[in-house]
Amino acid sequence: MLKKSRLLEIIAGKNRGLLATPSDKQAILSAIAQLEDYNPTSSPVEAAELLDGDWRLLYTTSRGLLNLDGFPLLKLGQIYQCIRVKESKIYNIAEVYGLPYLEGIVSVAARFEATSQRRVQVKFERSILGLSKLIGYESPAKFIKEIESGQKFAAVDFRLEPREQQGWLDITYLDADLRIGRGNEGSVFVLTKE
Repeated sequence: MLKKSRLLEIIAGKNRGLLATPSDKQAILSAIAQLEDYNPTSSPVEAAELLDGDWRLLYTTSRGLLNLDGFPLLKLGQIYQCIRVKESKIYNIAEVYGLPYLEGIVSVAARFEATSQRRVQVKFERSILGLSKLIGYESPAKFIKEIESGQKFAAVDFRLEPREQQGWLDITYLDADLRIGRGNEGSVFVLTKE
């Protein structure tokens, strides 16, 4: 599809939004809106086979995520959103790197509930921040299996109060390998399935 190719071409080289200029952002948001108009999945929340899986972030306007790159001595690596539809769980994992042996992850686990054909309410439950080597981090899928098994990590690992840590996400475009979402804080997310 031409509109999808155009969006991917525009966001290429923008380092998930970190390198996007104001005019880049305007062009990207325009391309996103055009693609959303041609969403092939009318009820994305109900399309479990498409929604389920590990998604890698290609572009976002979320300052919360992009600001992870601003910590001294650290750079933002890959960011994943892993959806487990059967368990109604979402895992957000941001990889960070910098000085040797300081590679780490910032992760949040949440439960989600469908509130419409395209919106999910998200309640954050657990956060894990740690050095990759100390927690044995190798990949999002392996890490999630360890979380689901109840494993405790040699990291900052704490529960979040769901009443205070919640939001929503609209899935505005979904196909076999691309997902676009818009969050309650006005952020947009473009992800590709791994």
